[in-house]
Amino acid sequence: MTVDGWTTDRIPDLSGRTFVVTGATSGLGLVTTRALAARGARVVLAVRDEEKGHRVAADTVAARPGVDLEVRQVDLADLDSVRRFADRMHAEHRRVDVLINNAGVMATPRTLSPQGHELQFATNHLGHFALTGLLLELLLAGRDPRVVTVTSINHRQAKPSFADPTGERAYSPMGFYNRSKLANAIFGCELHRRLSAAGSPLRSILAHPGYTDTNLQTSATTPIWRVLLGRIGNPLLAQPVERGAWPQLFAATDPTARPGQLVAPGGPAELRGHPAPGKLAAAATDPDHGRRLWELSEQATGVRFGSLRPAS
Repeated sequence: MTVDGWTTDRIPDLSGRTFVVTGATSGLGLVTTRALAARGARVVLAVRDEEKGHRVAADTVAARPGVDLEVRQVDLADLDSVRRFADRMHAEHRRVDVLINNAGVMATPRTLSPQGHELQFATNHLGHFALTGLLLELLLAGRDPRVVTVTSINHRQAKPSFADPTGERAYSPMGFYNRSKLANAIFGCELHRRLSAAGSPLRSILAHPGYTDTNLQTSATTPIWRVLLGRIGNPLLAQPVERGAWPQLFAATDPTARPGQLVAPGGPAELRGHPAPGKLAAAATDPDHGRRLWELSEQATGVRFGSLRPAS
C-alpha cells in the first residue's frame, strides 16, 4: 500500500466505472462524490433526501459540466427502502464497480427504525449490510470491484455486545454510536474473510477519516457537551473534510489498496494526515465476532450473501 503523501491528484482515470456512494449530499460523501466524478466516474448518489440530492447534483454539474451523476433515494434505516433502491439498481445497471458505505448518524436519542432496530445500528450497519448483499451480483460483475466501508477511530472504544441490541435495558447515544462503528469494522473484516474463502475478486476495504470537520459531530443531538465541542473544536483542531475523505478515496480507487485492510490518516493517533495503514481493534478482526455479527445481521435484515460459497 502506497503511503507517501497520497492525495486526490493520484486518483486514476475512472471513465466507464460506476460508483455508489451513500450519504452523498454532505461531508465526506459529498467530497467523495465530487472527487470521483471529476476523474470520469459515473456516481450514483444514494441519499435519504432526494430533493437535496438533486440540488447537490445540479451544483456539481454547474461547477464541472459533463460529470455523470445519478440521484437515487434510499433511507438506510428502513430495510424496505434499501430493497427498493437495490431493485432499481438491478433494473438500471448491469454492474457496480465500487460501493462506498459512507452514510451515518451519530449520538441520536434512542429511536427505533421502521423494522424495530436501534437507529444508529440500523443506519450505520444493518442498512449497509443489506445494501452490500443486495448489490452483490452487480458488484461481482464489476471491474476491479470493491466494497469500502467507512468506520471510525471510535470503533476502538467499543466492546462487542450481542445482548440488548435495541438499547431497551440501557442506552448511551455515544456508546451505541461506537458500537455501530465497531460493527462496521467487524463487517468489513468478515466480508473480506468470506470473499477470500470464495475466491472472489471483490475486495472489502475499511477506511476512517480521523478527526475531520464534518456535520456529523455538530448535528449530533446528545450529549450537549459533545455538540458544543464539535462546534468549537472542529474549526480549530479538525482537518478539512477534503482531507478526511482521502482514506476512503484511496481505498476506493488506488491500485495498491489491500483487501481486508483499514486505511486511515497517517499522522499521530490517526487523527489527520495522508492515507496509511490503520490499526484495527482486536475485536474487529476476531472471526468469532465476525460470525456472530453476520448471523445477527442476516436474521435482522433477511439478506443472505448467496454468491459467497467457498472456492472448490
